[in-house]
Amino acid sequence: MAIDLLSEVFDLVEVRGQISGAFAARGHWVTRSVIATPLKLSVMVRGRCRLSTDGLDAPIEMEAGDVAVLTGRSWLRAEGGAGDGPPVEFEPEAGKYTLRVGGADFAVDDVVLGGHVELDPAGAALLTQALPPVALIRASDSAAPALRACVDRLVEEVTGERMGAAFAVRQHAQLFLLEVFRAYLGHAGRGWLRALADDRLRPALTLMHGDPGRPWGLEELARAAAMSRTSFAVRFRSVAGVPPLTYLNSWRMLLAQRALRDDDVRIGALAAQLGYTSESAFSTAFKREVGEAPLRYRHRLRQAS
Repeated sequence: MAIDLLSEVFDLVEVRGQISGAFAARGHWVTRSVIATPLKLSVMVRGRCRLSTDGLDAPIEMEAGDVAVLTGRSWLRAEGGAGDGPPVEFEPEAGKYTLRVGGADFAVDDVVLGGHVELDPAGAALLTQALPPVALIRASDSAAPALRACVDRLVEEVTGERMGAAFAVRQHAQLFLLEVFRAYLGHAGRGWLRALADDRLRPALTLMHGDPGRPWGLEELARAAAMSRTSFAVRFRSVAGVPPLTYLNSWRMLLAQRALRDDDVRIGALAAQLGYTSESAFSTAFKREVGEAPLRYRHRLRQAS
């Protein structure tokens, strides 16, 4: 059930994983880039490198199969290989990854794959809260085989120059990102991602996600989790970082944002679907959570699109 809930989160916040660059290098090399997205991915496909970013006291040593996820960082530097003289510098070129990797000797060259995650504001707030500034998934981790399979398919597409490669890269990048979050489920700090992985809380989360408009009470949720009301409230806050009913309200607001973005539902009908007794109560809750009234939110998004 944890994976079903994770899929629902991904659908709700419109996660869009993109491969933004790749290169193969021999000898001493370095690459630098400015990070303009909330989540940046760096995959060491072959070889080794030293990865640096703001907030790290020392570079991270990456080996083949390692994946780094950078959250809320502003710059990235990676250096690898060896040799005399200054390193050859590779500058990321959006959309040029096929040219940079084609013809690589995978037995000798260092191969690096870079990507980023595009999110709407609601998604950015939710997903970046779930991850540390730098999350490193080693090739030796239990999740490595699934990640390795995704990376291999991505490399096959960016080097093959086959028809439909751009579409295939986008789809495999989505699956790769899902595997990253699956890998991190067991290591997440306090927040919703850790809550999804908590066996004791999962029955209550399933109820809230399955019927968000129902007026759930602590007693009923605690009973589903086979805990006392007090024990449930304490555990939920310890794991998720917020009380159960605060979590429920935030989930309702994410559902509301999707409905206002994608549907033509009336505000009153949406308020009733999400369990609010009146349109004004819903509008007040929405403005408190999102920062603007529902109609203004819808109007702004549609103007932007």
